Amino acid sequence: MFDTETTGLVLAEARIVTACVAELDENGKVSSIHEWLANPGIEIPAAAASVHGVTTEVAIRDGRPAKEVVAEIIDTLSAYLTRGIPVVAYNAPYDFTILHYEALRHGLRPLQLDGMPILDPLVLDKKTERFRKGKRNLETVASLYSVKLDDAHNATADAVASGRVLQALARKHAAEIDFSLAELHQQQKAWSLAQDDSFESYMRQSVNPDFTLQRGWPLKLAQ
Repeated sequence: MFDTETTGLVLAEARIVTACVAELDENGKVSSIHEWLANPGIEIPAAAASVHGVTTEVAIRDGRPAKEVVAEIIDTLSAYLTRGIPVVAYNAPYDFTILHYEALRHGLRPLQLDGMPILDPLVLDKKTERFRKGKRNLETVASLYSVKLDDAHNATADAVASGRVLQALARKHAAEIDFSLAELHQQQKAWSLAQDDSFESYMRQSVNPDFTLQRGWPLKLAQ
């Protein structure tokens, strides 16, 4: 499982502040964990700090250089993916796109995701529970799948919860997502596109006729 907490929401500009890559066993127990605190090299906006709790002062005092942290995250994720072990990330384009731009910012080779198995509980939940009303944030969805999440917006807590949500979802909807990892990766690309099309259509009809949503899964890169 992979999760980040960052300086903001603009994918090409946000910097990683904290990150976690954790591994779960088949029972949802954490079997290994990697955690990072980075000094992003820029001021952490108060709005972001209020969400994840890391201020600029804390990042400067306790964080490691951003380039080192980004390189280690890429190496850690790459080690799993090249072994065919899927990486779970809730709303995968957020974390992976920010990591991609961070790599470019620091002169590093971005994580290679072509054909690699990514599992996104958000996309899968929208597909298998299409008509359920209400929010789709991790806190809400974790509660619906009876997954404990006491410290939302902590990278470690969110990463572990994402993995457990995926396990619960897979048990409940086994028949609907009965694909190989490679096939499921490709299916999620298509499902994400359809979900984005549907949301954009709704927004244009109900809120703003000019609303445009950036497409892409598991990366949303500027064209």
